[in-house]
Amino acid sequence: MVAPLMLYALIPLLPLLAFVILGLAGHVVKTRAHLIAVPAVGVSFLLSVLACVEVANGHVLDIALYTWATSGDLTIRLGLYVDQLTAAMLLLVTVVSGLVHVYTIGYMHGDPGYARFFGNIALFTFSMLMLVMSDNFLQLFVFWEAVGLCSYLLIGHWYERHAARAAATKAFIVNRIGDFGFLLGILLVCVVFGTLQYQAVFSGIAARADATVDLLGAVGGGWEVSAMTLIALLLFVGAVGKSAQVPLHVWLPDAMEGPTPISALIHAATMVTAGVFMVARLAPLYNASPVALTVVAIVGGATMVVGASIALTQYDIKRVVAYSTLSQLGYMMMACGLGGYVAGMYHLLTHGAFKALLFLGCGSVILAVHHEQDMRYMGGLKATMPVTCWTVVIGALALAGFPFTAGFFSKDAVLLAAWEAGSLGQLLAVLGVITAGVTAFYSFRLVFVTFWGASRVDPRHADQVREPSFVVTVPLLVLAVLSILTGYLGIPDFLRHAFPDGDSGGHHGAAATGIMVVATLAGLGGIAMAYVLYVQSPDWPDRLVQRWHRAYQGSFHKWYVDEAYEKVFVKPTFVLSDRMWKNVDVAIIDNAVNGVARGFAWGGWVIRLIQTGETQNYALGMTVGAVLILTAYLLF
Repeated sequence: MVAPLMLYALIPLLPLLAFVILGLAGHVVKTRAHLIAVPAVGVSFLLSVLACVEVANGHVLDIALYTWATSGDLTIRLGLYVDQLTAAMLLLVTVVSGLVHVYTIGYMHGDPGYARFFGNIALFTFSMLMLVMSDNFLQLFVFWEAVGLCSYLLIGHWYERHAARAAATKAFIVNRIGDFGFLLGILLVCVVFGTLQYQAVFSGIAARADATVDLLGAVGGGWEVSAMTLIALLLFVGAVGKSAQVPLHVWLPDAMEGPTPISALIHAATMVTAGVFMVARLAPLYNASPVALTVVAIVGGATMVVGASIALTQYDIKRVVAYSTLSQLGYMMMACGLGGYVAGMYHLLTHGAFKALLFLGCGSVILAVHHEQDMRYMGGLKATMPVTCWTVVIGALALAGFPFTAGFFSKDAVLLAAWEAGSLGQLLAVLGVITAGVTAFYSFRLVFVTFWGASRVDPRHADQVREPSFVVTVPLLVLAVLSILTGYLGIPDFLRHAFPDGDSGGHHGAAATGIMVVATLAGLGGIAMAYVLYVQSPDWPDRLVQRWHRAYQGSFHKWYVDEAYEKVFVKPTFVLSDRMWKNVDVAIIDNAVNGVARGFAWGGWVIRLIQTGETQNYALGMTVGAVLILTAYLLF
């Protein structure tokens, strides 16, 4: 059994090997870099399928690779852990990553950084796979940071553009804010439990359920809080950053400055779901803190509403999809916060298929219209790009929760889990239904503005608009099939075994039927409204903008959150840094260092005066010195 188990270690190691080869020989392979990266991810996918089958047969894969360090009773190892939750994530990561690798062959063709790009997405795939396969908190943190690094590198791939550099820096800094809390949470886990292994921590929760931490211990004490609550909230701070939850959501839309394949891979289907996965992975810990779960649910609900409200008014085709990602991540996090881990993870998996489809579909359009991203300069593309058009329609239907698509089943599961979670859950479920209608509206606003109506493409390029090559369209077709098929694979039944003490994932009865009907009507209403406004009466949106000008401006400017952060945090930080630099670094530190140098220089000048090289001067000096010594001796 040892050999088959170690075989599963190749799942993350093959993409790492591809990264190493491309890093060393990228200048040699150049335009053939995909011949190394694509097969590596393809074999990882096949091994992930084998791991999924193994887990489905009742086996949990626990592979100890080696021990990092041992200190007293604390042992930190590098290991791989695969249960139902991990197996599902392995399939998501390898399927989406593999399709994005294939898509990249066409999308990035001719790019000077072709090999570097493939190397970085292979490194990202390795990091994400290691993150979901981690069996302890420290390993989770290492690869949590690694996917953040890959995000920085990939968002800034076109680093010659100022916007790309700024977006990469913004993503890196905002994520570091969240990761600071995440690291504190991990340190507190080590202090309270004396171990960082998941299973050891989970088994020790009951014995430490009443443990407290004195937050003011260093200054007299007196503020005792639940250790479980504090740990859960600190870890959730990391999830807020990584999964772009309010208020650390501002980095995700700007990340659209990166190439479209990365938008699909990192910022729709995998990296941003790491926070949701982490909360679900640590479900026993969160179940021990009702306060932390309430915070998770409220933050998720707020993100759900904020993301959808901003997506309504955006014209950048990728940013519309990006803000829909914010909203859908809010759905997932809300479900987990209300104890519906199975529903949250189910929606995460289906969302990975249709959101990757929408991003890659947007990339196909962007390629066809010569890298134009403003929907106002598109239109009428249905006739010239039928494959892209209808696959995007399928993705939009799934996002809108249209009946019999994957999104229909998973979104209903989230709303029902919320409805059955008490008064807070019912309030959030109502908001979720409203948001579902809004989601359907802006999804088909994108579809109708881009593909229907008269062409508004730049006349210089209008005659050149055509369907991209098959390496671009084939991933779209595969993802379109998955956007429907994943609703029928029995994912909730598979996932529920990962949460034996929590949500079973099974919901039936009148409430389920009622939620399904109401949510479906809301989605259909949103689609119908988009059709009326952007196909039948295209002059109406301008009238509505004039009537609701203030609300429109607020949504269009992302509710001015970035401007508020600029005034409250960014500018004061620059001012403080400038003053610290002038008053501390220059005036004190630099002057101290320079003063030492000047002191030595002055000492050298003094010594130079008495080092004349003339014997009589030295003799005079010796005589004067002897007289002074003798005088001092006689006087004292």
